[in-house]
Amino acid sequence: MRVIISGGGTGGHIYPAIAIANELKSINPSTEILFVGAEGKMEMEKVPKAGYSIIGLPVVGIRRELTVTNLVFPVKLGRSLLKAKAVVSDFKPDVVVGVGGYASGPVLLSASLAGIPTLIQEQNSYAGLTNKVLARWAKKVCVAYPEMDTFFSADKIKLTGNPVRKDIQFADQQVDTGRQFFALKPDLPTVLVIGGSQGARTLNESIEQGISAFVKAGIQVLWQTGTGFIDRARMAVAEAKTDLIRPFDFIYEMDKAYAVADVVVSRAGALSVSELCLVGRPAILVPLPTAAEDHQTKNAMSLVERNAALLVKDQVARTELVHKAIQLLGNNAKCAELKHNIKQLGKPNAAREIAEEVIRLAK
Repeated sequence: MRVIISGGGTGGHIYPAIAIANELKSINPSTEILFVGAEGKMEMEKVPKAGYSIIGLPVVGIRRELTVTNLVFPVKLGRSLLKAKAVVSDFKPDVVVGVGGYASGPVLLSASLAGIPTLIQEQNSYAGLTNKVLARWAKKVCVAYPEMDTFFSADKIKLTGNPVRKDIQFADQQVDTGRQFFALKPDLPTVLVIGGSQGARTLNESIEQGISAFVKAGIQVLWQTGTGFIDRARMAVAEAKTDLIRPFDFIYEMDKAYAVADVVVSRAGALSVSELCLVGRPAILVPLPTAAEDHQTKNAMSLVERNAALLVKDQVARTELVHKAIQLLGNNAKCAELKHNIKQLGKPNAAREIAEEVIRLAK
C-alpha cells in the first residue's frame, strides 16, 4: 500500500500526521509513506526526524491584511498545484490523507482529480478553511469533536479523536522517572506550562510576572517558553534566585512532563487538548485569540462546558493566570473533579481508527 500524507505548518498538524503514519506501519510494515509539506515550515525538519521522506511545496497562506505575501500567493499556488500533480503522478498512492495546513490543499485536489480516494483529518472543533473546501471530494472525514456535521457531510464523518504519540498515553507510569529526570522535589506541587511548539507570549509574560508568587507558594514550574523567549525567562529566574522555576525552550520528553504535572497551563490547540484528555490532568486553558475562526476558544469551551477544564481569557491572563493556578492547586476537590471529567473525553485509539479507515479506502 502506498500513502501520501499532506499538510503541516504547526505541531498540531504534524504530530497527528506522524502518529497516523506510525500506526499504518505498525499494521503493515511494508506500507510506503510519503509526506508532502510546505517549504520552510517545521514539517520539513520534524518529519525526517521521525524517519519519513518529505517533499516540500512552495505554497504559502493568504493573509487577511494586504501584504507582499498575498501578491505572490497566486504564483506560488499555481507552482504548488503543478508540483503536487507531479508528485501524485510519480508516487502513485492508493490513498491520500490531508491533515490540514497549506500543503494539503494542492495535494488532495490533485489526488481527487486523478480519482484517488482522499481522507481528511480535522483536529479542531471548528473546521479549517482548507479542509472545508476539500471535504466535498473527500471519501471520509475523521474528526476529534462531536457535532461536526455543521462543516462536513454527516455520512462522511467518523468521530475518532486526535492521534497523539503512544508514549503520552502511558504518562502515569512515568511519575517517579519524570521527577528524577527534571530533578523535582517530590513533596512540592508542580505546574507544567506549555504554549505550543513555538511558545506563547501571553503565557510567558504571565509566568514571568508570577515567579515570586509561585516561589512564595512553594510551587515548582516546568516552563516551556519556545526559542524566542528562553533567554529572557532564564534571566528572570536568575534574578529571582530560585531553583523552583525551570524554563525550557522545548520539552521533548512530554510524557515525563505530563506525568509530574499536578496542573497544566496551556494554549487550547487541538493537539494539546487531545493530550490533556488522554493524560487526565487538571488544566487551565488560555486560548490564542488570533487563531483562525477563534477555533482555540471553541476547543477550550468543548471542555469547559463539560466541567473538564478551566478557562482564562488571553487579555486577562497577565493579571489572573498565576493566581488561578495557585488557587486550583490548593483545591484538591476541584482538581479531582477536573481530572475525572477530562479523562472521560480521551480517545486513546484515534491513530488506529484513522489508519483502519485509510486501509479501507485503499482497498
